[in-house]
Amino acid sequence: MAAVDQAHLFTFLCRMGDNTLVLGHRVSEWCGHAPVLEEDIALANTALDLIGQTQMWLGLAAKVEGKDRTADDLAMLRDVWDFRNVLLVEQPNGDFGQTIMRQFLFDAWHLAMLTALTKSTNADVAAIAAKSVKEVQYHVERAGDTVIGLGDGTTESHQRMQKALDLLWPYVGEMFVPDPVDDAMAAAGIAPDLTDLRGDYDALVASVLAQATLKTPEGSFAHKGGKSGFQHSEHLGHLLTQMQWLQRAYPGASW
Repeated sequence: MAAVDQAHLFTFLCRMGDNTLVLGHRVSEWCGHAPVLEEDIALANTALDLIGQTQMWLGLAAKVEGKDRTADDLAMLRDVWDFRNVLLVEQPNGDFGQTIMRQFLFDAWHLAMLTALTKSTNADVAAIAAKSVKEVQYHVERAGDTVIGLGDGTTESHQRMQKALDLLWPYVGEMFVPDPVDDAMAAAGIAPDLTDLRGDYDALVASVLAQATLKTPEGSFAHKGGKSGFQHSEHLGHLLTQMQWLQRAYPGASW
């Protein structure tokens, strides 16, 4: 088992926390605006689950970093170029179908990752994964059922879901492309080899999309791409402006 590089571990934990933080904020934007009350409540609960997971991941990241920062510091005081989330989660909500498709494509990966992380050699990582995976199992089921219902629904709902899939599918590949941080985590037994997650992911997604009568776009870049790193789109900058404005307007405020 390889020795654990603390800087790599910190980056990995930030990636996990940034994914849930950014997506959680995106989903929270539907609060009070969803098409029906049931969906409004369900999306709000999903956002709460994701923000709760963020608190655990970034809290552990702050502990590993050892610089007296907190989870709130990492969430609210970093700038856009310091975030390490995958590009998929920062994509705009669009219509309801686009939001649900984004959720499902991420949830399917998230479930595979968390399931593997429950066997992590790092006890703290395994504990967070064990708690989070129960929530994400529900997220996958709910998002998948909604994708099926809308994809195999009316002509308009089918067209909107296919449009959402065409738009978002190219971002899927990034979640399975390892870099030196991922390689170090896999070598230490802390996280899985990302390429090992692809088979189960493809099987789950293919099953749902078949039932939804949807097709992945031909010639997509889903199996290509690299880590987002400093390549975030303008979407994340706009999102952070909304998410961090209070802390930036009133630094260190408490109530």
